[in-house]
Amino acid sequence: MRDLAELLAQRRQQHLYRSRAVGASAQGPVISRDGQELLNFCSNDYLGLAAHAQVCEAMHQGIERYGAGAGAAHLVNGHSEAHHRLEQELAEFVGRPRALLFSTGYMANLGVVSALMQRGDRILADRRNHASLLDAALLSGARLIRYEHANADHARQRLENTQMSETLIMTDGVFSMDGDIAPIPELARLAQQHQAWLMVDDAHGIGVLGERGAGTLEHFGLDMQQVPILMGTLGKALGGFGAFVAGSEDLIETLIQFARSYIYTTATPPAVAEAVRAALRVLHDEPERRQHLHRLIRYLRDGAAQRGLELVDSSTPIQPLRVGDSERASQLADALLQHGIQISAIRPPTVAAGEACLRITLSAAHTTEQVDHLLDTLASLPGLTEVNAHVG
Repeated sequence: MRDLAELLAQRRQQHLYRSRAVGASAQGPVISRDGQELLNFCSNDYLGLAAHAQVCEAMHQGIERYGAGAGAAHLVNGHSEAHHRLEQELAEFVGRPRALLFSTGYMANLGVVSALMQRGDRILADRRNHASLLDAALLSGARLIRYEHANADHARQRLENTQMSETLIMTDGVFSMDGDIAPIPELARLAQQHQAWLMVDDAHGIGVLGERGAGTLEHFGLDMQQVPILMGTLGKALGGFGAFVAGSEDLIETLIQFARSYIYTTATPPAVAEAVRAALRVLHDEPERRQHLHRLIRYLRDGAAQRGLELVDSSTPIQPLRVGDSERASQLADALLQHGIQISAIRPPTVAAGEACLRITLSAAHTTEQVDHLLDTLASLPGLTEVNAHVG
């Protein structure tokens, strides 16, 4: 039997041990964690909707009507009017005939891949895809072929050097640790040439990119013929919880029939669906939130350059600051806590060895003054600019 205490001790020695802080406040630019008030630069609440008054009120009304829980899976009796309307509104939002709700993005990715792929098929995946896409591929039994990060030419080479079979190409839209955007137009052309499925996990693009905030595909002007499978999450820019897959009528009906992570799990609470519906309305009615967020991104990057801080090249709210060493990343995160700022130290296996970073994330709820305070604090930390410049 494996010695768990030894396994945990090794984790600590490698400076990879993870701990949970206990929150006592709603998400926002300032939060309470472990009894300390902190300036929050590590949330995925990109539009500041998690505690928006209209979103919270919609959830309250949803509880009054539907209660606290769904009671069963969607295919038993857990599929409420709130769920149904949200699916219709999400489909309209991303410009597809149908959408299907899942409990989490992880379960959505598992559901899609397990329903469509099987042993003998092949899956082509970016090396920096989210862990849920990797796990989905491994669990499907299909042959997993990984290509260099954001390199469509290498993806083409990998496809041409393997035997033809049913193929799924899958990529993040916005990569969760680097904040960069996948070369989806090139991947779409590759998929069409090889008669392959293309699936985009747009967890970090929905609500943020595109003229209406409809995500990475809107940003590139791509339609359902070019990208047949779109997955998006509801707990990041939309401030709620859950995920959805959008696509053709046949795709969604296939998932309802064959996606085990949809069939065999309790539906999310209907009140959560009502909250997300309200978030979609706010997203439509308050485009200034997204506009302010993108101004903050430029402001942060300009300010970092002026202070000698080299951020990873990203035009999204995810703005990593590479420090390389896991121990150093942990020390810097602890130092920031002492200054009243929370930023996560991202270490292996989430990122590759030697690429530990401080993952800075921005929200439309932040102010330029708060960003200035963050930048001044980072620049004041002993040795950070030198370590960052060396790693960059």
